[in-house]
Amino acid sequence: MRFIVLNSFILLFLDIYIYKALRATNIKWAKTKLFSILWWVYSVLLFLGIIATVYLDLRLTIRSIVLVAFFITFVSKLVFGLVFLVDDVRRGGLWLTRRLFNKEKDSGEPLTKAASDRLPEEGALLNEKKKGISRSDFLAKTGIVLAAVPFTTLSWGIVSGAYDYRIRRQTLHLPNLPKAFHGMKIVQLSDIHSGSFYNQKAVKGGIEKVLGEKPDVIFFTGDLVNNLASELKDYKDIFSKLKAPLGIYSILGNHDYGEYHFGHEPSPAKARNLELIKNTQREMGWDLLLDENRKLKVGNEEIGIIGVENWGAGGRFPKYGDLKKALEGSEDMPVKLLLSHDPSHWRAQVLDHPDVDATFSGHTHGMQFGVRTKSFQWSPVQYIYKEWAGLYQEGQQQLYVNTGFGFLGYPGRVGILPEITVFELQSGEKPA
Repeated sequence: MRFIVLNSFILLFLDIYIYKALRATNIKWAKTKLFSILWWVYSVLLFLGIIATVYLDLRLTIRSIVLVAFFITFVSKLVFGLVFLVDDVRRGGLWLTRRLFNKEKDSGEPLTKAASDRLPEEGALLNEKKKGISRSDFLAKTGIVLAAVPFTTLSWGIVSGAYDYRIRRQTLHLPNLPKAFHGMKIVQLSDIHSGSFYNQKAVKGGIEKVLGEKPDVIFFTGDLVNNLASELKDYKDIFSKLKAPLGIYSILGNHDYGEYHFGHEPSPAKARNLELIKNTQREMGWDLLLDENRKLKVGNEEIGIIGVENWGAGGRFPKYGDLKKALEGSEDMPVKLLLSHDPSHWRAQVLDHPDVDATFSGHTHGMQFGVRTKSFQWSPVQYIYKEWAGLYQEGQQQLYVNTGFGFLGYPGRVGILPEITVFELQSGEKPA
């Protein structure tokens, strides 16, 4: 919440800066009284709305509308402000040049040829306005166009992308897979983030898509909530509809521990919240794996399902998971499928355990922004995570990163749409 308040004050600064810059141009509508009224009424209402979301218990729908308006406004005005900053830097350069050359003139010394060549025309220094549009007006109108790009794109991502659930099909080749599991269908969901939802009907539609696939097993790889167990109040019944004949297996993600709300230090409230999240998953019929494993049996054959608590490389995310503990007792399993929320865990620890055949992760969301086609994918998140979306392989070990069912922060998706992954297990090596 402190982050939101801080950015609200940054937005207030941008409001003042852009308003004054627009008023200083020759754009007629920017000088009207109506423009001033609309500009400041919207800005004040948005600022009060943000303060209300922090300190008042607003309905989820109202809170979502305020945060959506804030996010889009902040990004658009930040782009606009940067354009005006370019103009101010240009003006500052002209002012500095004028002062330097005036100093050379006033010294009484003759100008050197180099200085003479650098001296701008007097008219350009004293009066920027020439025939046609001035540089400042041009940059102001350019800023409007550039600010409209994120405004339009992000708005479309909210209207069209937030609940546009896409099924991604993936064949998973496992050399040691027992014949009884050949052709088995697994559905993976990840990063639901219940507290961000504002459309129960759309979420229900996504769950119905999962059920329509008739999976044998369902994996959920963490981040059921943003922070609090109470976020599940309106969605528990929807997620309880998930069914699979061989079970639903789940793990915790970094958001499920409540650290972004209660802080990093232990507290009774934090412990109660976590226990409620765990119990809710069990009540929904999910088998929550906390550094433990299960034997999945079909006929007389078995494979292992391993689940670890959250473990992220680096210092940004909690390291609760204990992979060695989770693997204990699984030594005789011919295939081990690991559920680990953060994909950075794979390269940091999992690859040191060659008996783990495949890892299922989430966490990155694909940053909810980028490009993803059958043959190409790009997102800014790839500069943070080496493995961020789709299937990766190192030797005989594989990792799949699901880009998430829900959303966090920005209440939409552009290019990287909400994902339901459907795996079909195949025995043997992947065809060359």
